[in-house]
Amino acid sequence: MEPSSPTPLFSPEFFTDPHATFTWLRRHSPVHAFRFPYGDVPMWAVTRYQDVRDLLSDSRFSCAYSSASPEFQAAGLGIGRGTELEEALALSDPPRHTRLRRLTAKMFTSRQMEPWRGIVERTADRLIDELRERDEADLVADYAALVPCDVISAILGIPFERRRFVLDLTMTIFSADPSVAARAPEASAALIDYARQLLTDKRRRPGQDVTSELIAARQDGERLTETELIAMVTSFVIGGFDTTQNLIANAVLALLDHPDQRRLVLAVPDLPAGAVEEFIRYEGAFLTALWRFPGEDLEFAGTPLPAGAPVFPVVAAGNRDPDRFSHPDRLDLTRTDVRHVGFGHGLHLCLGAALARLEGQVAVPRLVRAFPEMTLAVPRAELTHRASFLVRALTSLPVRLGG
Repeated sequence: MEPSSPTPLFSPEFFTDPHATFTWLRRHSPVHAFRFPYGDVPMWAVTRYQDVRDLLSDSRFSCAYSSASPEFQAAGLGIGRGTELEEALALSDPPRHTRLRRLTAKMFTSRQMEPWRGIVERTADRLIDELRERDEADLVADYAALVPCDVISAILGIPFERRRFVLDLTMTIFSADPSVAARAPEASAALIDYARQLLTDKRRRPGQDVTSELIAARQDGERLTETELIAMVTSFVIGGFDTTQNLIANAVLALLDHPDQRRLVLAVPDLPAGAVEEFIRYEGAFLTALWRFPGEDLEFAGTPLPAGAPVFPVVAAGNRDPDRFSHPDRLDLTRTDVRHVGFGHGLHLCLGAALARLEGQVAVPRLVRAFPEMTLAVPRAELTHRASFLVRALTSLPVRLGG
């Protein structure tokens, strides 16, 4: 029998199986009012696929924290509130957003990322060679976190010895656990300080890296301000270090859960064209996109929303909507028309999507083919996820490599 109410969003029980909650919400409360566990702030969650797409492209909603409700403001919610991060691309509205995207988007197109395929391949191969010396491994700490960490470090020009420091900070920022979330402002400040230092270093010694390109970027006589540069580099670090590791780890676990799809990966030299899109749809890096705030009292999908109401576009729920995808709870790498919302939609489509796709295309099949007998080293029910409102992140993925 279906429960009369869902497991509360972002509660400890929710992270065990968020999709059961999403199924209930899509059916019974698709624009769902709830209270955020940190700060007890009233919010709304949008869970149906078409509603999520509509919300992400609705110009009546703002991404800027300055548009948020008094309760949101008083609770101190928001990544990097009161810092340079408030000028990040993801937190900007047009026309400012249009200008920032014009100055930066060309650095992260699929064509621009293709020359980095070699470093993704070399990084994955080096880590796999290290794993060959072992019988067991934690694929989060020993592989999934290290591939994007090394790749984005090379792209941004981050020195090798600073990578672990930066990775640890990014994992604090999106927590929904009050005890961890209380440290998020300190972690944000440390990352911003690091971005400021990196920019100073690159001005002194420019290199063949994106940080140096951002400093030099011009379009129609315009360039990024110092505050915008700091915000851009910091947001690239956060996105590049933390989110793609979740895509890789989740994809490997999905293949362990679906032996027929794993056999497909082992049987063909290249992944099916839509395979990475299916990994993202089925269990991508993100649970939600960042908050949207209505600029005035309005109605959305039949639900009245007050001005400033924090609204979550729950992309993971939209990607399992049975009204959009047949058999949505099944991984199917041959699925066609996988038009997911895992990287957002509209103006704020994730700038790093092409890089994340490239890392998934390389890192996942290389690992599975290197260890075709790989199995979980713990019962499936013992796997846990980080208490994060933004990302779907395994805390660990212990496996027996099987030779």
